Amino acid sequence: MKLKVCGMKYKDNMEAVANLQPNYLGFIFYNKSTRYFDSVIPTLPKSIKKVGVFVNEDMNSVIEMITKFNLQAVQLHGEESPEYCEQLKRQYEESNNEITSPKVTDNHDSIKKSNQIATLEIIKVFSIKDEFNFEVLQPYENHCDYFLFDTKGKLPGGNGYTFNWSVLNSYPSKKPYFLSGGIGINEAEKVKEFIKSPASKYCYALDVNSKFEIEPGLKNIEKLKTFIQEIKT
Repeated sequence: MKLKVCGMKYKDNMEAVANLQPNYLGFIFYNKSTRYFDSVIPTLPKSIKKVGVFVNEDMNSVIEMITKFNLQAVQLHGEESPEYCEQLKRQYEESNNEITSPKVTDNHDSIKKSNQIATLEIIKVFSIKDEFNFEVLQPYENHCDYFLFDTKGKLPGGNGYTFNWSVLNSYPSKKPYFLSGGIGINEAEKVKEFIKSPASKYCYALDVNSKFEIEPGLKNIEKLKTFIQEIKT
């Protein structure tokens, strides 16, 4: 099971978290969030994918941030429609086709640019508390790479508490999903029990954030290290 550490904000902290080798680092481009990111991302290992988190954002702005920060995935945390997800991926691919078109005179340069381009992953978020109507997922099946299940709360994310994971026993899809919402060191045993349950069959990754913070956007490295070791055992 993979790991995503979300809500990154500070350069040195990003580098320290990257040394723990998570699979994803998340950056929040929602200006109402205390973890809003508008800085510089240091050079990270290629094994770590950069995820941009957006909430009902204008599509052109999303594309701009993908290009500016070389994001490999976007996490859509609002009421984005299936059509929005489809159009976003298509618009991204079309913009990259323009970059790598045969019009480039230097063929070697064209190949080099093409090799740098990865497929954009679309992660669509759905919020859960004690129950959930899984029928709402069906229209998104062909337009997203992953679902992400988070805790329903006052904020779009980062509310700091878990939802009832047993709801996922009724998960009807084969699409891989991220498990999010209030996961911290105190939940390590609960996570290990969940991993052994049928509900985790399509759980692709754990998504952690607020439970590992010293302050919004600043992660406690020792706590993260302990959690990773706990989960591995």
